[in-house]
Amino acid sequence: MSQRVFTPEGLDALPPLEMARKAEQVGVAKAGMSTANTFALSVLAGAFIALGAIFATTVTAGGTDLPFGVLRLLGGLAFSLGLILVVVAGAELFTGNNLIVMAWASRRVATARVAWNWTLVYLGNFVGALATAVILYVSKQYEFGDGAIGVQALSIADAKTDLGFVQAVALGAMCNALVCLAVWLCYSARTTTDKILSIVPPIAAFVAAGFEHCVANMFFIPMGLLIERDDAFVSSHASTADLSNLTWESFLTANLVPVTIGNIVGGAVMVGAIYWFVYLREPGAPTQPPSGDA
Repeated sequence: MSQRVFTPEGLDALPPLEMARKAEQVGVAKAGMSTANTFALSVLAGAFIALGAIFATTVTAGGTDLPFGVLRLLGGLAFSLGLILVVVAGAELFTGNNLIVMAWASRRVATARVAWNWTLVYLGNFVGALATAVILYVSKQYEFGDGAIGVQALSIADAKTDLGFVQAVALGAMCNALVCLAVWLCYSARTTTDKILSIVPPIAAFVAAGFEHCVANMFFIPMGLLIERDDAFVSSHASTADLSNLTWESFLTANLVPVTIGNIVGGAVMVGAIYWFVYLREPGAPTQPPSGDA
């Protein structure tokens, strides 16, 4: 009976050049996916990020006795659930799809295809995140912990709608640089464990640092806006809070628009374009099919 010879090759992480080639191939595949599949997977991604967001909200609720950095770190570790679900379970996330720019820069994806993918995925993410917020509002999960979760959700939403435009762009750029670096690291992965270990540190870092993620905010702020409608809850648990700035208009103009701009800069330019320039800009550079999609 023959013995199978063990070789470590299948366990080695891909080096950056192979990661870049894989990112390019994945971008081509994402841009070429059918509209129905893209939208369905985008709705899932919005819901997955929302699940990470409510996990983080729950973990940090009532934690005022902890040092600021420790509390933020715990929230970041919990929020990592969202991108883990997107990458491992499979879904289409707008911020991660900013890396399609690598395939576009190599002229393997047309500009119209990139624009269509980003638009469709963005809308699907919005639907998934908002639907999750509505379900959680109806479930009254925000009343758990003697209302601590709802108070925390209101505090998060209010803070996010109180940012300056330039500030929100900058925070968005830093956020998606880390998110796309997490996705980039996943392109080196051989196993599910590799992917999870690649995701957690960058995602925990952006949450702990207070950076802004447009898809997460599609849940965080609408969740706060919905809880704000519960007058009885607000009067009994957050009666002293100033929520005058927490409006749908401020959600869109003070947060979602500038944060989305920043996310595109951080993901497409600060990560995707840089790695394309380093590894793929030479004409006729050889490519190979990826071993898996991250």
